[in-house]
Formats: sequence, C-alpha cells, structure tokens
Amino acid sequence: MAKSILITGGARSGKSRLAEDMTLGLGASAIYIATAEAHDAEMADRIARHQARRGAEWRTVAEPLALAQALRDTDGDAPRLVDCLTLWLSNLMLSGADWQAATDDLAALIPTQRAPVIFVTNEVGDGIVPENALARAYRDAAGLVNQSIARSCDELWLCVAGHPIKVK
Repeated sequence: MAKSILITGGARSGKSRLAEDMTLGLGASAIYIATAEAHDAEMADRIARHQARRGAEWRTVAEPLALAQALRDTDGDAPRLVDCLTLWLSNLMLSGADWQAATDDLAALIPTQRAPVIFVTNEVGDGIVPENALARAYRDAAGLVNQSIARSCDELWLCVAGHPIKVK
C-alpha cells in the first residue's frame, strides 16, 4: 500500500499549492487528476492558472466523474494528485450519479493503490446553514465524502491561511 493523504481547508487556504509540493516530494514526476470542468470563462481561467503554475514534471488527466477508474488507470510508480473532491462531488450530484456509491468505491480503492495519492477537498461546513435545499444537500454530502476519504487515508492535513496543520 502506498501513502495516501487528504488535504482540506477553505477557499484560497493554500491547499492546492501544499498538495502540489507534497506530491512532487514523493517523486520526480507526477500525475495531476483534475476534476474541474470549464463551463464558463472564469472557470477556464482558473484551470489555466492552475496549469501554468505546474511545470513539465506534471502529466494531467482530466476526469470529472470516474475518479476511482482514473486512479486504477494511473496506479504505478508516479504519485498522483486529485484536485478536487468537492468539484468531483458537485459533478456527480449534477449528473444524477450515485455519489454515495462512488464515494464508497473510492474509499475502498485507496488502501489498494501501489503509487501514492494525495486528495484535495474543500471544508464547506464551517459557514452558515445554506438557505436552499440543494446547497444544504451539497454541504452535507461534502462532509460525508470528506469523512469517508479521511478514514481511508493515512494522513489528514488542514490548511489555514497558507499554513498546514497535520491532523492525522
């Protein structure tokens, strides 16, 4: 079994940069598994900025839904970075997929991986209770996804204002 790490925190907390540094610390080259989709210009710009920040040592695999399969397909010598689980969850919910079954599959897969994998996720439960049912369902689902993946990972980190704190 290879090392598995979950990094969580709020928006712009430094999670992705920490995850990128940790991933490259595990190997000379790495695989970036991107769950984001560019549905508008702002998201396309955000994705482009993330790609520009990474160097030639990264190979990108775009996979908005079939995350467990992407991990199976890329399991080998290179460490992988999955950015991010909350976008993956959003994609699953909006597509009508069974996010709970997908989460169970992913959580069961993590301990079987041969190559290291680092997951990035957002901590969405620290704010006020959302006013609409979809937002509440998403917030609750994100909390459950994060708990499940955290249980399956060897390490858990919380990033606050660019400062990482090891939780587990």
